[in-house]
Amino acid sequence: MSFAAFLRDNVRWLAGGFLLTFFSSFGQTFFISLSAGSIRADFGLSHGEFGTVYMIATLASALTLTQLGKIVDIMSVSRVALIVVPMLAVFSLAMAFADTLTTLVITIFGLRLFGQGMMTHNAMTAMGRWYVGQRGRAVSVATLGQQAGEAVLPIIYVSIVLTVGWRTTWLYSSLFLIIVALPLIYALMRVERQPRSTDGVEPNSAPKNWNRQEVLKDPLFWMVLLGILAPGFIGTSIFFHQVYLVELRSWSIEAFAGSFVFMAVMTICFALIGGYLIDRFSAISILPYFLLPLSASCIVLALAEAQWGIFFFMAFLGVSYGVSSTLFGALWPEIYGSRHLGSIRAVVVALMVFSTALGPGVTGFLIDYGIDYPTQILVMGLYCFATSFIMAVASRRVRSRNVQLAALIVA
Repeated sequence: MSFAAFLRDNVRWLAGGFLLTFFSSFGQTFFISLSAGSIRADFGLSHGEFGTVYMIATLASALTLTQLGKIVDIMSVSRVALIVVPMLAVFSLAMAFADTLTTLVITIFGLRLFGQGMMTHNAMTAMGRWYVGQRGRAVSVATLGQQAGEAVLPIIYVSIVLTVGWRTTWLYSSLFLIIVALPLIYALMRVERQPRSTDGVEPNSAPKNWNRQEVLKDPLFWMVLLGILAPGFIGTSIFFHQVYLVELRSWSIEAFAGSFVFMAVMTICFALIGGYLIDRFSAISILPYFLLPLSASCIVLALAEAQWGIFFFMAFLGVSYGVSSTLFGALWPEIYGSRHLGSIRAVVVALMVFSTALGPGVTGFLIDYGIDYPTQILVMGLYCFATSFIMAVASRRVRSRNVQLAALIVA
């Protein structure tokens, strides 16, 4: 089936997944951090102190997600959306009126849990379960929603905040979620997709459906996570401290905000390319390579002082983000099957949220203690390069184990 025919036949479900990830942006670090300077000023927080607040709230959301995320295995996508979207709107509204440190922590907790956590979890679990032979394509299209959010929302935010202020901008975000996002997502996703004869068969499906307890005892799960958690940790750390980085380099904040469009274009292109490659070769085969562009982007950002470094960084970050966004949605069914995908992904997403919580807190404290921020970014790049070799080992071991399990089942 051609890609155009695939889009035509599956437009409602793909559009629903796209909107879920697009509107998850209100709980993503890149959007919240646009208010970081104003929040620190209003609450009198240093970089490290706000990073700690963000870390505590995000860690709490990650722990909650491990349990709340199970509902996608027992409830339909549309019913989960009826819970998650209004809750994201409630906490967006709370950001507009937060006036104490306690309410700030609770607000960020809710934004992270229902935005980055449950909105994305709901979308990716649906794509992974509803599609088999074309899973890579489905995931790649759904993940474009987040890239679209990264492309347009920073510019919209900067435009609105100059007129009405950051708190009113969050109020508008809440209203937009209720008036626009909720009706659209529910209308598109209220009919569950059923398997079709034209879907094809995926030769890379795991021969065994692992449950969550088995997965957590599997050493390969933790080995793969060394690579899977890196993009979230690094991207969150850099975007969270984007204002500090711009000030440090004497760059233009408008140029940095505008460069998100450049990243988004590259991410969109390579999300689609990644989806094709995954359907052609398997997610396990792509695993050893997805961190290499991220490594290059960090090294350049750490060493380049001219403003062009922003755009080089965003380009290579977009390549890695595009491939990884598709990879993360397709990888787990290949390793562990799809029967318990919701509960397994809940743990994975929670750990990814956990890694994004550590990033701002750790880097913020290192900044406060005088550790050079570009040096920190350089270390991140070197870590990605080294971890690519570990991913190659993990890939070989997963393929070997799947062959052995398949042989045992046949026998």
